[in-house]
Amino acid sequence: MNLPEITAYIHEHIPLTAHLEAVVEAFNGTSVVLSAPLQPNLNHRNTAFGGSISALGILSGWTLLFLKLRELGIRNRLVIQKSACNFQEPVTGDFKATCALPDPATWEKFIKTLTRHGRARITVYSKIEDSSGVGGVHEGSYVALVLPGEEPV
Repeated sequence: MNLPEITAYIHEHIPLTAHLEAVVEAFNGTSVVLSAPLQPNLNHRNTAFGGSISALGILSGWTLLFLKLRELGIRNRLVIQKSACNFQEPVTGDFKATCALPDPATWEKFIKTLTRHGRARITVYSKIEDSSGVGGVHEGSYVALVLPGEEPV
């Protein structure tokens, strides 16, 4: 999948992402960058709404894991289990969420557990920033369930 296809996929399967106007900007195999414009995500203070910031953080982790599991050919259901966002500074412009895979040992343990037991959990972190700097950090724990014969979702 190329970047526009990934964006179209998430808009179709997670409709909120279209309302956020989220776009997958980059994927290099170990990290993903998603962006969203400020205008549709404004709050009453003319800064980014916390829910939009959190949603983009959740989505960046989900997208990274979705793409990595797809690369490995592991058909699965992937869901967020636990989410926490630390809002550090107001986000006053268009913003991005960058999520990178955890260290190789953690990733390998996740994949081994998933393939052996059909279920695994992993935590990833996303940095949310605008042109003035870091607005927050999202911590998300995701659960993947192997479902043989089903399309990855």
